[in-house]
Amino acid sequence: MKNLLSSLTALLCASAASAQPLCHGDGTVTFNYKNDSAKTVMVDVQFAGRKAMQRDAATGLWSVTLGPAAPDIYPYCFIVDGVSVMDPENPQYFPNEGFKNSLLEMKSKDGPLPHDIQNVPHGRIEYIHYYSKSLGGTNQAVVCLPPGYMENRQKRYPVFYLISGTTDTEEVYYKVGRVNYILDNLLARHEAREMIVVLPYGNPTKLLATPPAPSAPQTRFGGDPFSRDLIDDLLPYIDNSYRTIADRDHRAIGGFSRGGNQALFNGLSNLDKFSYLCSYSSFTSTDIPQVYDQAQETNSKLHLFWLGVGTDDFLYGNARDYMQFLDDKGIRSVKELTTDKFGHTWMNARYFLTKTLPLLFDEHASAEAMASAQPAPAATGREQQFTPTVMARLFPRPVVSPEYGEKGITFRMKAPQARRVELESEILPYNISMVRDSDGVWEALVTDFLFETFRYCFVVDGTRVADPSNMYLSPDAGFKYSIADNPKSPFNFASQGDIPHGRIGYDLERQEAWYMSPMPGTPTMPVFIQLVPGEGDTMESWFKVGGANAIADRLVADGNAKPCIITTSNLDFMPRGPQRPDFKVLTLRADDYSNWSQRRHALFKLLVSTTK
Repeated sequence: MKNLLSSLTALLCASAASAQPLCHGDGTVTFNYKNDSAKTVMVDVQFAGRKAMQRDAATGLWSVTLGPAAPDIYPYCFIVDGVSVMDPENPQYFPNEGFKNSLLEMKSKDGPLPHDIQNVPHGRIEYIHYYSKSLGGTNQAVVCLPPGYMENRQKRYPVFYLISGTTDTEEVYYKVGRVNYILDNLLARHEAREMIVVLPYGNPTKLLATPPAPSAPQTRFGGDPFSRDLIDDLLPYIDNSYRTIADRDHRAIGGFSRGGNQALFNGLSNLDKFSYLCSYSSFTSTDIPQVYDQAQETNSKLHLFWLGVGTDDFLYGNARDYMQFLDDKGIRSVKELTTDKFGHTWMNARYFLTKTLPLLFDEHASAEAMASAQPAPAATGREQQFTPTVMARLFPRPVVSPEYGEKGITFRMKAPQARRVELESEILPYNISMVRDSDGVWEALVTDFLFETFRYCFVVDGTRVADPSNMYLSPDAGFKYSIADNPKSPFNFASQGDIPHGRIGYDLERQEAWYMSPMPGTPTMPVFIQLVPGEGDTMESWFKVGGANAIADRLVADGNAKPCIITTSNLDFMPRGPQRPDFKVLTLRADDYSNWSQRRHALFKLLVSTTK
């Protein structure tokens, strides 16, 4: 823990030295951005909206001071000549299918916030992949294990399935919602029960090698791909892979925005599997058979039915109407309203977690909350309503990029005001000029490297920009490139079919990654492989860009590599000697290769060599 706190202190000092961004004692924040090519720069931060920045002629630094604001975590970005750009100096970012934001973390001078990283025991984060028969392809999720899970091998735990919102990835409740740290802090104060938290991806069809058309709806409640996968594939996988208590009294489900809708629908449709339901800034269908018209039976099956929303949320009208609907049907629910967290935001989502986590799997606490529940607030007729027009404004038809076809890879970016846009890639000898169409969408076709994995970005009038249409970001310490990885490649999870998959565990305290491949057949000593990150890499880079886990999964499943343990940790401490003649440690250094395509090929050869 001391190492973690030292690292955080160093990070904060480094941030102060480069002034990205600076939080002041009075609650104001100074944002700084260095860009000599920009003509105009604004900062867009959730507590203040878009504000113009001024350039210092002597230093070339664009800056503005905003606030004061309440201590919290706020998404922000820079708008450079009309184009949204992440802060290249900030390591914290918001994972999302579309928009690319950095995260401003404002500390409180009055003591730690519920989501702060404190000096308490911490759990373990695991990234999982599993074959989904419902999808006909491989799906993914993040699993948060409580402190002590790895030490006490006999103990079993309840499970909370927690789903992010529209366009969010499965990482958001971890990297933005901080659910693991909130729970760690509550557990240290004995204010919550130990549990496993599972973070599914709410839009799994996007992961398939042949995804649905861009205009297809992401979710259809009732028989939709997400719901089928959740109930028929993910739940059994979790119960088979982790030490769970696999009954309805020890399962909860919740979510934010679209995830709240998905959680409520699936929870109410499967009351034989869930008894704790939480909706954060959402509502769901009022037509679920044998639920709403059987209030007494439904109430008897629910330990907790919890609904939270901000009165300034664009979903408030719909959420309030749903609360009233439940009251009219005689179905009990706890209702929590906020007025000070900027509406439909992750400030609200984190706050709702702090209110509900202490109630989960505690029948006494949840019963008290349900007994003291208040009726829905009265309608005023002025509530915001979520309409198709609002949906179209918030989620316009996306630009598809990158798009893989028989002729090559097409990259696209919408930038109507741009004068020049180029494609930059680590595997191209020079930038490629992109061509603008009548809608302001710039396009470039790359006819080579179709099945390679590489980092790229767009250069818009001299400014590097990650692809706003690509959900895969390289987790670099500085500027974060986008990742091109053909879903039809044999070393992409989308094309791997029904094979066993290993799991990645991230040690947040030591900043190390550990992957264990499937161990098929008779027990054998696995090969140990050390992957050394390169300059500017993080502990995630060898997996999210290098695809180490996907390559190992495929080769081990085909019998072309021995079972292995791959880590970014230093393995010098591992035992050696004649008593362990089968023990191997193989090392691969990222900086020995000029790009990720070469690194992947080197890892492939290294893994294949283990069978010789």
